[in-house]
Amino acid sequence: MPTTSSQFEISKHIMNFTHSRLFSRNKILETTIVCVGSSYNQSCLYHNLYYVDSAFMILTVNGSYLPPFSVRTDAFNLWPTTPSTRTFKSYADLEIFVRTVIDPKVIPSVTLHFGQPWHFNIGHALFDGLYPAYVALIRFSPRHLLPFRILAGVDNCNDCWSEDVYGRFAGLGILKHRVLNQMSKGNWFMFEEFVMGSGTMCQRCTQPNFQLPGGVELDASRLFRDRMYQQHGLIHPTVRQKSSSEGRSPRDVLVAYVIDNKRYTAEDRKEIDAAMSEINNYTNSYINKTTEKLLWPLVRVSYLHYNKVAVQKNSSIQINATKTDSRSPTYELIDNNFIAQLKLLRQMDIHITGPGTGQMYQTFLSDGAVSINLGGRLPWGAEKTKRAFASYLEQYMTSGAPYIKGLYYPINERPRGIEKHLVVELIRNASRLILEGFSLPVKPLENLAPDGQLFVEMCEKDKEFCALVTERLPNRMFTCLELWVEDFVHEERQWKLGGFMHNNKTISCAFNHTLLGELRTKYGIKHFQMPT
Repeated sequence: MPTTSSQFEISKHIMNFTHSRLFSRNKILETTIVCVGSSYNQSCLYHNLYYVDSAFMILTVNGSYLPPFSVRTDAFNLWPTTPSTRTFKSYADLEIFVRTVIDPKVIPSVTLHFGQPWHFNIGHALFDGLYPAYVALIRFSPRHLLPFRILAGVDNCNDCWSEDVYGRFAGLGILKHRVLNQMSKGNWFMFEEFVMGSGTMCQRCTQPNFQLPGGVELDASRLFRDRMYQQHGLIHPTVRQKSSSEGRSPRDVLVAYVIDNKRYTAEDRKEIDAAMSEINNYTNSYINKTTEKLLWPLVRVSYLHYNKVAVQKNSSIQINATKTDSRSPTYELIDNNFIAQLKLLRQMDIHITGPGTGQMYQTFLSDGAVSINLGGRLPWGAEKTKRAFASYLEQYMTSGAPYIKGLYYPINERPRGIEKHLVVELIRNASRLILEGFSLPVKPLENLAPDGQLFVEMCEKDKEFCALVTERLPNRMFTCLELWVEDFVHEERQWKLGGFMHNNKTISCAFNHTLLGELRTKYGIKHFQMPT
């Protein structure tokens, strides 16, 4: 098979990268730093970064150039991390100090660092921790294609299976920051290559374009998806270059899954079940009638609880561990529950769910798949009142994955609850789009619901508001950074004129209310205060 130019470029970079590392290893003990991005959104690659007594340490020589190297390691920490610096008069002095005084434990290869406060939730674990750190690593190509190690600032957790995902994804395993802190009391470590700086690229780090950070411009969503499959031992999802219809035929039976969601009411579930029955009955009636013209594409739709997807255990195989095995001898040879979930995602043509954690998995869909967001209803406690409005939450995940197409339950219909005929219509529209062929990549703005598109335009026209909700700076009120588009569009809580009271204090975020009203009309979004 001939080598493509892109493969050659990757191979060339890897050879250059490997050569430079072999050349410099154990030759230069001084810390050197390369940083990418603005000071607000900076990632840094440190060569020979030292660690002692729970603190990063830079060892440098008087006169050596160091760029500004402060970074944010945690999406929810607005203050940067700045390693301490120790300066020597000469390189000889530095070398003597390293070799004879501290004699550090060397951590070889690339280590990627991030903090993650809620890794017990797979959505936060993947897209507020691992994903933004991986975007930082992509900035230092080709390291994102090679095995690396993770240094994770995570809480103590006995059953957080996201830690296993972290270790497999990286390839060289996971170190826990709290363990390193304990081990570093009076002991020095030296990280051969160390990357950190991901604090403004999380899924909850709102961008003016309302996209998952790096998902489009760095192709990070696709790279993240592909590495996730690769590192978990699975063949990559189907690749389609220009159209969703590539490799498909008109009578293919498309695979759809409705993902369970806590926001579905009992009435919603009845309507969803009825819609699934109508779709499946049609498919069953026409699947073998190859000569009859189809009114609708053939779709097989199932209901799925992600937390009930489990790998089948083969109890007949017994492998005994030895005393020297640091982990199970079958660790890389058998599947876990996350791999079982990925196997399902890989074959989905249509992914149907409501807001919340289930939305995160749409990033792992194959090229040319469709994500249908059924939405929810807000505000809490007023879902059945005239104040209710549609809530899609993570639609920026869809706009940040240009290899899939996003569809949404009608925004003005959702406050009445889910209705069968609209679910049927969405599934059939999705299947028709797939087989007729929608163009790839999908334009990000087209993958947003009306309120998401409204936000993008609002950000373009009200710059002060845009900075208030997108720039994660220490002087910003975090309440304004905690943006959900639907709350803003319908002027709830901090977005209400005059704000709301909390602990005898008014909490309010300023913006142009008149402009918002005009944009609601432009995008056809009904608001309970609008005249009927």
